[in-house]
Amino acid sequence: QVQVVESGGGLVQAGGSLRLSCTVSGLPFADRAMAWFRQAPGKEREGMSCISSTGTTFYADSVKGRFTVSRDNAKNTLYLQMNGLKPEDTATYYCTAAWYMLCSREWSLGSNYNHWGQGTQVTVSS
Repeated sequence: QVQVVESGGGLVQAGGSLRLSCTVSGLPFADRAMAWFRQAPGKEREGMSCISSTGTTFYADSVKGRFTVSRDNAKNTLYLQMNGLKPEDTATYYCTAAWYMLCSREWSLGSNYNHWGQGTQVTVSS
């Protein structure tokens, strides 16, 4: 059984930082591209970042330069370092595993992923 568990969310002031973690079990983590998505109330889910099994990374324009995705294959763990947080970053953040090793050209589409966590809430106060 596949389990995807996010942690590290919380309340932070604008300009602050958080690091999200995502631990995965039940699938070959090292052989899967992984991604972070987020969804704010009343808004559609949006892709934040994707990292391939080999470490190639992709970012949404809205977080490029502020967020950094990384992975530790030995620990089956995905990370998202978030710096320079803004109130508009407030959302529930989800970790997800792709069907493939590489990030798709359309990596920000949720249909590329088949295992999702329950999410962790990030709230940025102004």
